[in-house]
Amino acid sequence: MEMENDHGAHNYHPLPVVLDSGKGVHVWDIEGNQYFDFLSAYSAVNQGHCHPRIVGAMKQQAEKLTLTSRAFFNSNLGKYEAFITSYFGYDKVLPMNTGAEAVETAIKIARKWAYDVKGVPPGLAKIITCEGNFHGRTTTIVSFSTDTDSTGGFGPFTPGFEVIPYDDTEALEVALKDPNVAGFLVEPIQGEAGVYTPSDDYVQKAQALCEKAGVLFIADEVQTGIARTGSLLATCGNCSCAGHCERQSTYAKADVLILGKALSGGAYPVSAVLADNEIMGVIHPGQHGSTFGGNPVAAEVGIAALQVVVDEKLSQNARQLGDQFRQAMRELIAESDLLTHVRGKGMLNAVVINDSPESSTAWDLCVALKNNGLLAKPTHGNIIRFAPPLVMTEDELEACIQIIRKTVLEFTKDANQQA
Repeated sequence: MEMENDHGAHNYHPLPVVLDSGKGVHVWDIEGNQYFDFLSAYSAVNQGHCHPRIVGAMKQQAEKLTLTSRAFFNSNLGKYEAFITSYFGYDKVLPMNTGAEAVETAIKIARKWAYDVKGVPPGLAKIITCEGNFHGRTTTIVSFSTDTDSTGGFGPFTPGFEVIPYDDTEALEVALKDPNVAGFLVEPIQGEAGVYTPSDDYVQKAQALCEKAGVLFIADEVQTGIARTGSLLATCGNCSCAGHCERQSTYAKADVLILGKALSGGAYPVSAVLADNEIMGVIHPGQHGSTFGGNPVAAEVGIAALQVVVDEKLSQNARQLGDQFRQAMRELIAESDLLTHVRGKGMLNAVVINDSPESSTAWDLCVALKNNGLLAKPTHGNIIRFAPPLVMTEDELEACIQIIRKTVLEFTKDANQQA
């Protein structure tokens, strides 16, 4: 911790624990203490830490060929592209490395489509986004952030974006009246905003409004995708994806789908943008690229990671365990005035702490959870996000619920005694 503080940029504020190894739902620190991981690297480790099939694919390919750049064909990329497009039900994929890169790619595709297909005058294409969004940290992406920590001191910002309230289809309908709108970029659930879960029909209505207006519906599922919310995608609309997901009550297929994080099971930087031919076809050689995007290791890891999701029924597990977890939190809220609300879907959940966002209560509670063997992290001051690996069993989840319950009740008792 001292070395990180002395030699690394202070752009994170980690919990005071130094992790050294991980397997499945557990991680161990350098002193050998075991913890349940309830953050999953912000939902990148849905398949569990160091999944043997994913690590095995990575090791096997790393010993054969790691990188060619896209100057040449390689024997893995085409196989991966055929696999992932069939898996999610799209014609084409553009592979990248990180979630932010994928969002930037989607923005470029949407703008290019607006000029080449929709007929928007050059330089006037607009992207609609939402308040409370988190799509990454690049200069362009923070240009439409409403988080002052993300924007303060980093201007001037990139134009061409309009920010509207989240979960507000009336505001979206008004914004879509502008003929220069190219796309609507939205998270089906706003994870970084505190697992802000919209109305059940929000995504479906938003997609329908975009379709009516001739605007691309762009779903950022970097955090919500890959079984996290109890279906393969939180938008729940890609029912052509080879039977890998199950249609839910609300569904909407995105025109442009952005994926990352668990696309590799946390083993390697892999992200992707998927779209059909009439949209992806606007990109031509030399107009976009990445030295590492679509490299042989990423391709093999990507196939293995997605196959694990299907073979181990992670969507179904997330759905079942999510119901169990939220019910337990509701019961805990009834016992303690420390928590006021639980929200989420599948195994992407959050509890709201009964204190101001400026207080240290959520942080202190996370430290207490850590001392009791469970790792979680606050977001937006007074919210704690709970998102464990999806390979968790019912018994393991019950053990975690008991840790949370014990910690909250002890914390409440101590706070009352101090008062």
